[in-house]
Amino acid sequence: MAEEKTIANPVLEVSDLEVVYRTDEETVYAVNGLSLKVNAGETLGLVGETGAGKTTLALSIMKLLPERIGFIEKGTIILDGINVTKASPEAMRDLRGEVVSMIFQDPMTSLNPVVTIGEQIAEILELHKTTLSKKEREERVDRMLEMIGISPERKGEYPHQFSGGMKQRIVIAMALACEPLLLLADEPTTALDVTIQAQVLNIMNSLKERFKTATIFITHDLGIVAQTCDKVAVMYSGEIVEYGDLRHIFSKDPFHHPYTVGLFNSIPNIKSDAPRLSPINGMMPDPTIRFKGCRFAERCAHCTERCENEKPPFVDRDGHQVRCFLFAEDGEASSKTEVQAQ
Repeated sequence: MAEEKTIANPVLEVSDLEVVYRTDEETVYAVNGLSLKVNAGETLGLVGETGAGKTTLALSIMKLLPERIGFIEKGTIILDGINVTKASPEAMRDLRGEVVSMIFQDPMTSLNPVVTIGEQIAEILELHKTTLSKKEREERVDRMLEMIGISPERKGEYPHQFSGGMKQRIVIAMALACEPLLLLADEPTTALDVTIQAQVLNIMNSLKERFKTATIFITHDLGIVAQTCDKVAVMYSGEIVEYGDLRHIFSKDPFHHPYTVGLFNSIPNIKSDAPRLSPINGMMPDPTIRFKGCRFAERCAHCTERCENEKPPFVDRDGHQVRCFLFAEDGEASSKTEVQAQ
């Protein structure tokens, strides 16, 4: 039976976050003034192309940025009432696993090759569930393995004895073992076949319903977003450019950021006879350069001189927020540079 937890709401609140990677040669501006909130039981889909800063945001929440290279320059991250940006290494060790867990993209780097998978799952329980007896820990390990479709009889085996997809499922079991308040899922289904992918998504959905787990689901797959997420934040070049409920983002209403429109136009449509897809022209801007205007301006068909020189505000329509000058005159531009998941 799950232990009762006092849940702060919002579970996660990120305010005006700026993250850089600094080397002797250059500084990469990975996250630029990002704000969001996630409440208990919500699943927020974070979408955008490679290099948008999605994984950097997740690593910042876990406070796992590369040492001596990755830095939080500005802003705050409040997790279950605790300011992560000021938390000590000891406090973060208590938070990771118990309050927040992360499913990493590459299972090969997440598992210890010389420790059995059963011991690796049990170690998390031993660190955070100190009231459990050894027998109870073993029972939970068995239950977690059954939940991800792996026989408990294999808990004495080592990572190299499993396929890539099975390793990914083991990592998911480790992340869910302590029933965290917040789950950061970084492309958790990438290495899985369609059948196992559906099982994993069902597991994550059931956890959300049973324990009110908040989830940030990082993915490129808008189909998965449609299936699992309550709210969606579209991220581009370190910024959130559009935010809304699932119905907002997938609606045919013209109130969408040009980048979001480009993402949907890049998806194959079985009802269309178009011989080619419609990709977004150009490349993501150089992350080592600070922009005073819209970061999507170089690739946008609607770009004006204003876009190149001024940072557009969020325009809010019933909770659907778009950062674009296209709608600033038609709607009321929000003075806040923040996306709020209420």
